[in-house]
Amino acid sequence: MCRPALLAAALALACGSSRVSITGEPKYGKTAEEDYLAGVAEAKSGNNSEATKFLEHVRAKYPFSRYAALAELRLADLKAQQDRNVEAAEAYAAFVRMHPKHEEADRAAFREAESLAKDGPSDTFILPPAEERELKAVREAAGKLQAFLKSYPDSKYRPEAQKLGDALRARLAAHEWYAAGFYAKRGRWAGAAGRWETLVRNYPGSAHEVDALLAMADAYLRLDDRFRARQALQQLVVKHPGDPRRAEAERRLAEIR
Repeated sequence: MCRPALLAAALALACGSSRVSITGEPKYGKTAEEDYLAGVAEAKSGNNSEATKFLEHVRAKYPFSRYAALAELRLADLKAQQDRNVEAAEAYAAFVRMHPKHEEADRAAFREAESLAKDGPSDTFILPPAEERELKAVREAAGKLQAFLKSYPDSKYRPEAQKLGDALRARLAAHEWYAAGFYAKRGRWAGAAGRWETLVRNYPGSAHEVDALLAMADAYLRLDDRFRARQALQQLVVKHPGDPRRAEAERRLAEIR
């Protein structure tokens, strides 16, 4: 690149932020607070590169300042805002690990789970449905949310965490339902019954629970396991007394006794 072009690029960068010199270097302040606030301001302005420089500077130059911990958290936020979800989750987890008593530890713990959830597959018209694909990140996120709810019962993020947790469990239940159907279509009844059992055990109250109990009973009858078939139907009758399919479950129970 020629000198005029380099100068133009530097001027454009400088115009984008008063905290950056004409050469593109950050104008660091005299205190940790000053540089931290500069990083926050740059982030709010969408200048992620400059924000990162200021915040990393705070961490390196003032490691024992309260602003070093805050800078760590803001750096994690920057990664999350850029959809660098795995990196964000790791950064949030490191923050909680290093600063478990920090006033923002609950937010970091919640954002870790949220970042993992975002890293999971999403439904698009191009890709197969999410329930057909591996949901490792979603499972990990659901586990992190459960841990969050246990560790921070009074957190203001609790309602949001519960809502996200419900959505993740619905996706995981749908995955088990799909997997069970995959086995059933191929006559692999032991595999299908196992996945329906997992659905009922791990995701109680899901939209698929009653259908899974009925399907599980049918699978065990095909496997000539009348005891487990009765157990599935009895569970439906006890747990879902108001469901319209209870009558069918009672009729089938009477038939296999």
